[in-house]
Amino acid sequence: MADVFMSHRSVDGKEAQTLALELTTRGHRVWLDVLDIGVGDSIVGKIDEGLTSHPHLVLCLSSAGMNAPWMNREWMSALARQLNGAGGRLLPVRLTGGDLPAILADIRYADLVADWNAGVEALDSALR
Repeated sequence: MADVFMSHRSVDGKEAQTLALELTTRGHRVWLDVLDIGVGDSIVGKIDEGLTSHPHLVLCLSSAGMNAPWMNREWMSALARQLNGAGGRLLPVRLTGGDLPAILADIRYADLVADWNAGVEALDSALR
């Protein structure tokens, strides 16, 4: 099974947690900020640990847009590692809406808005 880092906007936290649970029940190990960053933890340190130990990044597209500083750093880091041959994959998911950034426009995404179950199945298959 895969080690997965979930990058999402805080406004989509409920949907991100639901997706994380779905992936966990399918056997994947999921890193999600609200579950893996505790009171007193260094946010930057925990995110760095999560990105280092979970090479696959699920980029959750949002109806609130994609211009969020934390998300941008997370997916850009994953893309740089992928392009440098470090392993792992950047896997976009249309979680609540939105569009891919221009640099990722050629990457197929799982569409959970159109069909949640089919989208989760497609994501699960990509992670295997």
